[in-house]
This record gives sequence, structure tokens and C-alpha cells, in this order.
Amino acid sequence: MKNNIPEVSLLKFIKHSLEILKNPLPFHNRNFEERGDVFKLNVGFNSKIYFSRDAGLAQYVLQKNQRNYVKSKIQTVDLVKYVGEGLLTSEGDKWKKQRKMMQPAFHKKQLQNLLTGMQDTIISEFSKVETNKTIDLFPLLNDLAFQTVVKSLFTQAANSKDMERLQYITEANQRMLVKELRQPYLGWWFKIGGALKKHLKLSEEARTILKGIVAERKASGHRFDDLLDMLLETKYDDGKGMSETQLIDEILIIFTAGHETTSNALTFTFQLLAKHPEWQDKIYDEWSELGGDDTDLMTRVSTSKICQQVLEESMRLYPPAYFIDRVNVEADRFNDMVFEPGCNLLFSVYEIHRHPKLWTNPESFFPERFADGGRQFSAQYFPFGAGPRKCIGNNFAMFEMIIAVTELVKNYKIQPKFDEIDITPLITLKPKNAFLRLEKRN
Repeated sequence: MKNNIPEVSLLKFIKHSLEILKNPLPFHNRNFEERGDVFKLNVGFNSKIYFSRDAGLAQYVLQKNQRNYVKSKIQTVDLVKYVGEGLLTSEGDKWKKQRKMMQPAFHKKQLQNLLTGMQDTIISEFSKVETNKTIDLFPLLNDLAFQTVVKSLFTQAANSKDMERLQYITEANQRMLVKELRQPYLGWWFKIGGALKKHLKLSEEARTILKGIVAERKASGHRFDDLLDMLLETKYDDGKGMSETQLIDEILIIFTAGHETTSNALTFTFQLLAKHPEWQDKIYDEWSELGGDDTDLMTRVSTSKICQQVLEESMRLYPPAYFIDRVNVEADRFNDMVFEPGCNLLFSVYEIHRHPKLWTNPESFFPERFADGGRQFSAQYFPFGAGPRKCIGNNFAMFEMIIAVTELVKNYKIQPKFDEIDITPLITLKPKNAFLRLEKRN
């Protein structure tokens, strides 16, 4: 890149390394404020990352010239060793082939088959809520999102012991990956000390569990019209289905990407609703006006506009996937910036969603801004990514979250038992202090 791109020295990176390990966002924010919307961070003697909150550059890289950009080593190598080479982590022709094959399974018409099961799971998880006392809502919502993915994938085929183990493995491996990414200088120790080996062994255990479930489904001859059936029945252009290895990769990625982001988004949403009780009333009134529980579920999730506005605004302030990474294959140019081949670009979705030049009152919770939907902000709003690699499960996630928010708000009033919303940025943006009090609605 041109030398006039502001640079942050390796010395400064090392000086702030403990702060970055805990939460890198304030460090990046200071650099953006001091140096502008794109800066270069030296993270090693020959290693640098270009950080950007330039929405125009993000749109150019993710959509307009996406053919020249691939995902970085974080996803195509580091994450692959834990979850395999599925839709999230593959590139090139393999990705195109998988995306084309799997897209129909996530179409709104197909998802309609999953809605009742989704609602039943959510109601079951919310029945565990303790009222009239301070609770941390995140563990409950984490279980809820995981169980929703499990039931949508497997219906009744999976036993609770296996699912608890899969949930533990998914979360343990994510914590390990965060350590690897934030402390690259300890890579040698993770290998010699046995931590890496231990976590790779956990991944193999997860694969064994999933292979057993798939084998049981194939042997049963029963159809459940769940995601597993859809994945087993999808075919490539040559008429062949997925190999067992590929199927397990895709299921592992659905677990990893499908429950974590949703539980985070729901937790932040309920924290925001606790701070803004008038929006709880608006969601409750909308549910009543739409006919309450007598309304067809697909109709309800498609027409709950106020609930959707609240979720959109929540994901603007607290995007679960809070950064997007890309590497350019060939030299490229955007405005006055020249990219040499192989530049590591990291787009801060968190910063883009709060950029004062892009949003009115960016730090405020203002769901009305999404009254006409999110499309008007498509050039600066990326809760599910953008371009051809936009999250395939975005409709699944929105349906699940609309049902979950409606189910909680129609039954309970939410009160905050925290001062400020706090965050823990890991692979996804996680909540830290979701202490709430729920009271039964009269």
C-alpha cells in the first residue's frame, strides 16, 4: 500500500498487547480516531494488518470486486483444523459448489418446515426461567440457541449427553482459537505444551458423535424434514451427494456459526430492551395486534416489523460477527489506496456500524431508523456480512430471534440489573454482564 497510510508501530502493539488480549476494540478505536478510517498495524517484524472502518472499501472488497479477495488464514487454516472445510471456511470452486448445493436448504420456504419445532424448543428453554430474581440471561440463551440448531438439524435423533458434549467442544475450541490468534508468539508453546493436541482431539470426538447420528438416521429410513434430511438429499450437478467428511464439516460449521452468533445477538437485544421498556410494550402490542398465538407462525415472523427493527438496531450496535477479514489475490486500487498482492484487510463491522459520518446518533438505541427495513443501509450495514459470502443462515437466525424475543416479551417484563452493557470480543462479540430480572406479565 502507499506509504502515506498511517502506521501503528510494532512497539505500540507489543506495549498494548495485554489490553488487546482482553479487549482489542478500544485500542483499534483510538487508532481510527487518531489516524483515520484505514491504518496499518505492525504485528510482527514482517507481518502487518490493514484495519478499516471505511464502508466504501468494505463494499468494494465484499461485493464489487469480491472475485479478487479471499478469506484470510484465520478462517481458511486456523479455523479449518477445528471445524473442517465447509461453507464458512472453503474458497474458490469448492465454496461455489457447496453454496449452490446448500442454498435451497436455507430458503424461506424450506425453513417454514422448521418453525414449529423452533418455537417448541424456545418455549421449552424459556420454561426454565427463574422470575423475580437477578439472573444472568446469557447461559440460558446460549443453551436455547444451541438446542434450536440441534432440533432443526436432528429433530429427535440426538441424545442430551452427546449434545452437551458437542456444545462443550464447540465452545472450548473457540476459546483455544482466540488464544492462538491473540497470542501468535505463543504458538510454539501451544504445540509443545499439548494444548493444541488436546483441542484437536476434541474435534475428532465431535466428528465421531456426528458420524454416529448420521449413520443412525440413514439406517432408520425415517424422514423428519429437518436440516439433516435436506443436507443428505441435496445433490451436486453430477447427481452425487456430499461425502460423509463434507457433511460432517458442514454440520460442525452450522453448530459453530449457528448458535454462538444468535445467542450473543439475543442477549444484547434483551439488555437493550431492559434499558428501553417502551420497546417491550411495542413488541407486545404488535404481537397482540397480529392475532397473538392464533396467527400462523410464518405469517407472524414475516410481519413482526417492530420486533425486526429492534433486532436490526441491536445488531447494528452489537454485531455478533464484529470483524470481516479478506486478502487480495492480485494488486488492487481503491480511491488513493494501492494494495499490493496479499494484503491482510480486517474490516471492523463494530466501527462501521457506529461511524458518526454514516449514522445519526450512532451510539443511541434508535430502532425507528430501521422502520423501512435494513436494505436502505446496505452500503454500511453488515450484520450477516455482504456479497456472495453473506451468511447462508441469515433467514434462519432472524426467524429464530423474532420467535425468541416475542415469546419472552409476551410473557415477561424485563428489568436491567446492570449499569452499562459490557462486551467480550472473542471470535464473535459476546456479552459480559447480562444480569436481568424477569417478572411475569399480568
